[in-house]
Amino acid sequence: MSPLALGVSYADGLPELDFPSDEQMQTWVASAYLAESESYVALKVVDEVESQQLNKEFRGKDKSTNVLSFPMQMPEGVGLPILGDLALCAVVVAREAEQQGKALHAHWAHMLIHGVLHLQGYDHIDDGEAEEMEALEREILAKLGYSDPYQAQ
Repeated sequence: MSPLALGVSYADGLPELDFPSDEQMQTWVASAYLAESESYVALKVVDEVESQQLNKEFRGKDKSTNVLSFPMQMPEGVGLPILGDLALCAVVVAREAEQQGKALHAHWAHMLIHGVLHLQGYDHIDDGEAEEMEALEREILAKLGYSDPYQAQ
């Protein structure tokens, strides 16, 4: 068993899309978990409306986005092994995959890995951070048999 467990929930009314299995998603998030201690991530697959609402409320951006990461900020003295929450917008991820000429599940894998790295403190605000995070994403995806997501298709 992986030290990172994943709980998946789906928003009501999502369109019919080719969703990866919960097992595939578990593999992808576990591959991006760099610690050895046991932890938990909650993933909610959302629609564009919920993605836009979350993005506006927490990032000040009034548009839907592919994945949002919410690292757990545990109160002092509470030691629950929760890494955080992810909200992935299935419609945005599907649209991006099509626009970028990527296989849908490869893009799901990339977005979930990207989100889990954010939960662990990685970011891409400046060039140095972006290079480090993208290198990790490439390495993890390559181990899973996926091509470089940043290479032009």
